[in-house]
Amino acid sequence: MKRSVLRVADRGWGTYRTLTAALRAADDGSLIHVQPGEYQESVVLDRDVTVVAEKGPGTVRVVARRGPAVTVNGGAPVLRELTIVAGADRGPAVLLTAGAPELERCQVSGGRVEVVRDAAPVLRSCTVEEAFGSGAHVTGTATVVVEDCAIRSVAGHGMTLADEARAQVRRTTLQRVTGSGLVLAGQAQAVFDDCAVGHVGEVALRVHPPARALLRGCRLHDSEGQGVLVAEVPGGAAGTRPGTGTRHVPADEARGAGEDPAAAGHGESRVRLEKCEIFRTGAEGVLAADTAGLLLRECTVRETGGAGVVATGSSRVECERSRLVDLPGTGLAAMDGARLEVRGGTVARTGANGVHAAGRCTVRLSDCEITTTSYTALHFTGNTDAALRDCTVRDSAQHAVRVEEGADLLAEDVVVERARMNGFDVKDGDAVLRRCVIGETAVGIRLDTGHRPLLEDCEVSRSADSGIEVAAGTRAVVTGGRVASSASAGVFLDEGSEAWIEDLSIDDTRGSGLVIWSGARPRVRSVTVAGTGKNGVYAGDRAQGLLEDCSMSATGYPAVHVGAGATPVFRRCLVHDTGEDVSLDDTADARFEQCRSRDVGVTTLPAPADGGTADGGTAVAAGAPGGPAAGNRTGPDRDAPVGAEQLPGLLAELEQLVGLERVKQEVASMTKLMQMVKRRQEAGLQPPPLSRHLLFAGNPGTGKTTVARLYGRLLAALGLLTSGHLVEADRSSLVGEYVGHTAPKTSAVFRRAMGGVLFIDEAYALVPAGQGGDFGHEAIATLMKLMEDHRDDVVVIAAGYPEDMERLMASNPGLASRFTRTLTFEDYTSADLVRIVEYQASRHDYRLDPDAAAALLEHFDSVARTDHFGNGRAARQTFQRMTEQHAVRVADLDGPTDEDLTVLLPTDVPEAVAR
Repeated sequence: MKRSVLRVADRGWGTYRTLTAALRAADDGSLIHVQPGEYQESVVLDRDVTVVAEKGPGTVRVVARRGPAVTVNGGAPVLRELTIVAGADRGPAVLLTAGAPELERCQVSGGRVEVVRDAAPVLRSCTVEEAFGSGAHVTGTATVVVEDCAIRSVAGHGMTLADEARAQVRRTTLQRVTGSGLVLAGQAQAVFDDCAVGHVGEVALRVHPPARALLRGCRLHDSEGQGVLVAEVPGGAAGTRPGTGTRHVPADEARGAGEDPAAAGHGESRVRLEKCEIFRTGAEGVLAADTAGLLLRECTVRETGGAGVVATGSSRVECERSRLVDLPGTGLAAMDGARLEVRGGTVARTGANGVHAAGRCTVRLSDCEITTTSYTALHFTGNTDAALRDCTVRDSAQHAVRVEEGADLLAEDVVVERARMNGFDVKDGDAVLRRCVIGETAVGIRLDTGHRPLLEDCEVSRSADSGIEVAAGTRAVVTGGRVASSASAGVFLDEGSEAWIEDLSIDDTRGSGLVIWSGARPRVRSVTVAGTGKNGVYAGDRAQGLLEDCSMSATGYPAVHVGAGATPVFRRCLVHDTGEDVSLDDTADARFEQCRSRDVGVTTLPAPADGGTADGGTAVAAGAPGGPAAGNRTGPDRDAPVGAEQLPGLLAELEQLVGLERVKQEVASMTKLMQMVKRRQEAGLQPPPLSRHLLFAGNPGTGKTTVARLYGRLLAALGLLTSGHLVEADRSSLVGEYVGHTAPKTSAVFRRAMGGVLFIDEAYALVPAGQGGDFGHEAIATLMKLMEDHRDDVVVIAAGYPEDMERLMASNPGLASRFTRTLTFEDYTSADLVRIVEYQASRHDYRLDPDAAAALLEHFDSVARTDHFGNGRAARQTFQRMTEQHAVRVADLDGPTDEDLTVLLPTDVPEAVAR
């Protein structure tokens, strides 16, 4: 069928004078040629026709008389090379309500392109300029394709999508708009490829979830606000219009829509930017707030007016192989409860921190480089949960990594170079550092916290001060690794600190290798110190601690110096190839057990009692003359650790506990066994196999925690634990809330128990009945590994109801081999409970009248022993109620006597149970 051709011109035979007249006469498929000129009319199309400017772009102007200049209500019309001008009302120049129209090489001026309801237009090589409100406004369930277009000089936003609109935008430019460049709200979805958004008065890209967008190869620049803002809209989605419809249009129904945005995002709800550039923004480069989700992949953020990327609220931001460079503020920031994940990429040349996180947020960085920062490169504070893996941190003007105010850091395989302050600085936070390499910093690693950080196989070199510093009162664990070429001490343990150091190499230090300051109590094992400018080991005044299987050589001062009143113990240590082996202050009380010196120029120590020597040297003993000091710090004494002389008192304290006869017998029996183990060890004999970990099975209030605390102190008195302190834990302190959180959380609690007892109350809660995939199983696996690695350093006691503890043991075959002994705590008898009340009374300057004791016994006999019965807790609560009754009674007396004030009578027993 031959296609009909119609012509429109302002004069001439056989032509239509208006577009409207031609459209009335046209059939579906007609071609309408429009001669040059200006046509002042409002055109309405609803059929498949093609309207073409016969002489090309710029020759035909369609100027609205009222309403839009062009309205499409159906069909698939094509408009080509027309100039479409809005009317004076500043409304839409083009209104597309239905159908699948195409606009090719058209110019739209003075008004926006508005797409509503279920229209599915295609705009190719078009220009929209001088519009008001928005250059293009898409709502309803409309689906639009925009290719090779330009939207510019708009008093409002460049392009707005709302409701359930969808858009595919390619190679399109939006610039010189007073509002935001791209705005998505409601359930809108869009894909933008190779687009440019610049010179905007607000935000280049603004997305209000649950709307989402995918940008690939786009440039967002020169915005007065953020480059990208993803945040919720208070009170609902902005930019929607009433009455535009809500029917969802499947992708295969949308003519010419191209790639489905949902498919492009793999069904994700987050906003994605891939290979995009964001630069010259007035505020942050990227800001994600509220519950927003955002992914930056292979993007560049530079020259922003604030931070590079900021995540706040409960948002989640992921960066993959992206670059954040030349920023006046922080590179990456996470606040509140946000989650920030960075995989690959660079943060460089920032005016503040490279990465800053605060406020219970979560940060994960892997395979990243953070370099040339004006503040601390990575700053974690306010209970942040942070992890670094395979990262490099260079050229920080302050600390390389700072962890403070309750933040928790796991750093593995991190390289730190050239920080003007400390490499890792932990202040009131917690950290696990594994296989980290730190060089050219002030202090390589400084720990000042109430937690117990762990350093594992780390290497610190070329520090301007100490290699590792453990601050006053801080506990730390250092295993493996090396400290080399520090300008001061290799490892400095400040006053009152408690460090566990094993298998560490310290060499080529200009100060002393290991400095133990006043009151410090380290446990040092298998540490090698060589090539020091001062002492190999310097134990300051009143220093304590135990050093086993260590060696010192090539020291500038005596290999070992012990200051005034210091009491360290050296066991099986070797001094060799140095000028002098040891110097001690006259008041030092150091012990040297099975120690040796070899190839020493000056030895001031007597030979062993048997006159023998080892390896050409002399056995080291206490009492030699003093030598030169290696420092000038002073500090207060710490409380002395639990010693063997306290053992009888601890056993007496155990025996005085009310009830628990079987438990007391078993603990006393284990104490004797461990005494024998200790003596065999001291005699050089192999100890028998022994598991010190215990199960405590019993109901609440039966003294489990009290006995656990005593057990730890007993082991410390026997020398089998260094401190014997008790750390209490339960499921909430061991099990994390998400994948990857449990192991670090469990490890942190375990480290705090090093040298003492980890008491896990209601341990059966780690394996809830019927929940096989629970994170509690990960906590148990982590505990078993730690118990194996530190079998001599921590005792674990798992406590709970007897039946539930059996279920716990059955949940993992490895548990039974580690917990071979169970102590059963029987419920207290009524007489036991009376004794507990009497004990509480004596502690608070009360005493029970004999009749009151009888009434109290009758009370406890009458109490039902249900699962909720509190045992000792019930006794303490009853005593409290009796003192309250007593206070009410005595308050009414005039001039009460001392006996009135102290004696509890039967009337003070709670009325409900008094007889």
